[in-house]
Amino acid sequence: MTTVTVLHPGSMGAAVAAQVVAAGHEVLWVPDGRSEATRERAVQAGAVAVDSLATALHRSSVVLSICPPQAAEDVATLVAGHDFAGVYVDANAINPQRMKYIAGEVCPGTVVLDGAIFGPPPGGLRTARLYLAGDQQAVGIVEELFKGTHVEPRRASGDIGSASALKMAFASYQKAARTLAGVAHALATTHGVGAELTAEAESMASSILSDPDYLPSVAARAWRWAPEMEDVAETLRAADLPTEIAEATVAVLARWEQDKDRYDLPVAVALAHLHGRGAGSP
Repeated sequence: MTTVTVLHPGSMGAAVAAQVVAAGHEVLWVPDGRSEATRERAVQAGAVAVDSLATALHRSSVVLSICPPQAAEDVATLVAGHDFAGVYVDANAINPQRMKYIAGEVCPGTVVLDGAIFGPPPGGLRTARLYLAGDQQAVGIVEELFKGTHVEPRRASGDIGSASALKMAFASYQKAARTLAGVAHALATTHGVGAELTAEAESMASSILSDPDYLPSVAARAWRWAPEMEDVAETLRAADLPTEIAEATVAVLARWEQDKDRYDLPVAVALAHLHGRGAGSP
């Protein structure tokens, strides 16, 4: 049995903690300063309350940090202040630079793993994926925590920062797409065509992110799409809706101006042009 400290049992943290408990391990948490809702989640997860962070860290060989992303450094600093020498998994949605800072500057004496959680809080019929990057022996220790559970550990293809980069890449699409959907529906509703917009959307393929081979055709048509998005921005402005996403799209499409009608452009080159690189291979 491995003893694990979970910081802190929010909806995702408590669900992950419950999976560790279900696998036969002990989960500790520190109730000091936490809300009643957090206490209820911890109890339901089967976590054991202890009197202090020092006690929890002394008894634990693994720490799972699952907290609001803005608190990631503060939580890591608290753990580092107790000279924790076990495995520290930062599973927060933070950028690779912050992850590398935590691993290299905040917790220099700790084995830090870069973690990224995908999917809903696990349990019942719900499964989450936990990508891990860093020391491979430590990754193996964490993998054992979730054997036979609804958390599926996966090894990221890279070192510290790669799991966080994967999370940022996915979130950049997922969060922006849902936000853009809100703006699109608000605009359609303003003009009384909300039902028609939904019907058109239902006829579209939903695998845009999973089909990067499609991107060269986007680059090839960027010269036509950019002016259209400028008109979209004007339409949004007239409806007193946010124009920033449309204007940002115009700026991105401008990086593909050189690719007009180049439908045979390799995917790697199309992606390189978004970095502002030359027309050759990246």
